[in-house]
Amino acid sequence: MAHHRNAAPPPEGLHTISAVVEDRAGVLARVAGLFARRGYNIASLSVNHTHQENISRMTIRVRAGSHTVLEQIVKQLYKLIDVVKVYDHVDDDVVERELALIKVSCTAHNRPEIMQICTVFRATIVDVCETSVIVEVTGRGDKIEALLRLLAPFGVTETARTGCVILARGPAET
Repeated sequence: MAHHRNAAPPPEGLHTISAVVEDRAGVLARVAGLFARRGYNIASLSVNHTHQENISRMTIRVRAGSHTVLEQIVKQLYKLIDVVKVYDHVDDDVVERELALIKVSCTAHNRPEIMQICTVFRATIVDVCETSVIVEVTGRGDKIEALLRLLAPFGVTETARTGCVILARGPAET
């Protein structure tokens, strides 16, 4: 399936997996351990409750190499007792988003320029003090990276990112 214009393919080598899991203590550790035991670093991990009681969704971005390796990871996830369903989003038509908070050094002199850059990226300044601003931005990871590059000359002092969340478009389940 082709990717929607708002859902560019993930950066080279990164794969996105959604795991619907039972909302119990230790599930996150077991899933993360599965990746660690196989030597795969999780690039991004987002976990939260779903609309279903006692069910959570994990969105995992991993640099897994080949499609065969990704299939093995999915099979191993299914072996975990708390995993209800796993979705491999390699060819899915999806909408993905990430939230980032970015603290940028600024002065009264360069604050308007920072605000103008934020406007172009539909980012919002959510906090202002004499020496810095905090910018909130949502979008694909590549959008956030582009904003970070433009803000870097001002002095990015801190960032906090949620990790990717993803849903399949239309009737397909995620």
